[in-house]
Amino acid sequence: MTTFEGLLSAIEPAGGEGRAIRNPATNGVVGRAPVHTVEDLERAVAAAVTAQPQWEALGHAGRVEIMLRAADRIDEAAEALAQIITREQGKPLNGPGARFEAGGCAAWLRASATTTLEPEVVVDDEQTRAELHYRAIGVVGAIGPWNWPALIAIWQIAPALRMGNAVVVKPSAYTPLSVLAVVAILNQELPEGVLTVMSGNREVVARIVEHPAIGKIMFTGSTETGKTTIKNSADNITRLTPELGGNDPGIVLPDVDPKAIAEGLFWGAFINTGQTRAALKRLYVHEDVYEEVCQSLREYAVTVRMGDGADESSVLGPLTNRPQWEIVDDLVEKAKASGARVLLGGNPDRDRSGNFYPTTLVAEIDPDDPLVLEEQFGPALPIVKYSDLEDVIRRANALESGLGASVWSGDVERARAIAPRIKAGTVWINSHGGVHPMIPFGGIKESGYGLEFGAEGLKGLGVPQIING
Repeated sequence: MTTFEGLLSAIEPAGGEGRAIRNPATNGVVGRAPVHTVEDLERAVAAAVTAQPQWEALGHAGRVEIMLRAADRIDEAAEALAQIITREQGKPLNGPGARFEAGGCAAWLRASATTTLEPEVVVDDEQTRAELHYRAIGVVGAIGPWNWPALIAIWQIAPALRMGNAVVVKPSAYTPLSVLAVVAILNQELPEGVLTVMSGNREVVARIVEHPAIGKIMFTGSTETGKTTIKNSADNITRLTPELGGNDPGIVLPDVDPKAIAEGLFWGAFINTGQTRAALKRLYVHEDVYEEVCQSLREYAVTVRMGDGADESSVLGPLTNRPQWEIVDDLVEKAKASGARVLLGGNPDRDRSGNFYPTTLVAEIDPDDPLVLEEQFGPALPIVKYSDLEDVIRRANALESGLGASVWSGDVERARAIAPRIKAGTVWINSHGGVHPMIPFGGIKESGYGLEFGAEGLKGLGVPQIING
């Protein structure tokens, strides 16, 4: 499984069966994914229920040993995995792309495995000693997206395994091969039944959500689908960690050096061609530095090459699917029609094969334009001019999303004073979107609830238990 061909052959159905998965850069067939049924899911859940107690009984040390060996397996197959990610999802091999994602899978697995979660002594006096422990939930259902398919799968799988749970994974229909590959690599070390992937249809997703034997749902995706997941899991009172949509604001204060922040602003917005929930999606710039920031952003953006992800010189790739391309195109066209000024892009080659939409910067845009208020999830950044800080904080907080935000300033203490006033799960200072396996991450409002990563993320994959006495 250390070559692209070997890894692909390990996950494709025999005899050329299954559903064809296409390359978003070329529309060519990458490989074929199995189409699992609800009956397949029932067998997987039953196997997980059977395997989970023995997995939990290994204890933390036993599970860590196996998970670290599995991380070594990912390292061995990292290039093959990256090739699958690139061909299926579209992100380039280089830059913050497919090799970055594959490497992140191994790093995050190791971090989750080795994070300690000691019992917390909550009372210890002459009368009482009480400790807070976290035990395995049982079976976890992990439903993932198509933008970072392998890495987000690991974000869901790794802490669940670390806490002694079995996991049933459902990947996006657009990017099942990446997740099938990750699971195949991990299962070289994991006991049978502990981790299963179901590459099925909507009926499979619906059954995972409502299944009485699944005690926890990890869901990453759109807010609307997240709301449906919450409703459909309610009868079982299933635990949930939903990471949903975002429309992250960035506020640039007048004391910045525009050239110094241009690269950070760009990658905050355009990493993964803008297909990241916690990407910078609406940029508010003070009028005193507005033109300089716009110019510096444009100067940097033109240096970043977009192309087929398999081309070693590409740093940005296509959008993963045509419906997302159409959303971005529609929002940019509406902004152009409203009189907004296009600094760069906004002119897709509609005859080109693949889902390429050019890097697009839109200035002089109304703060209530749809491109500002709606999550575009693509390579188009609206840049809004402001003059009043109180007003721009109000605008940053006005939407129902609350995943991330950022404040950019030459005075870090000034930025830190503003950050708590922004209603978002994470507020970055002079950067945007960076995550770390030990720093908790999660949204508020309609961007979801609960935390992932670090010790707090592990707690979300366990059930609390008080030992009193």
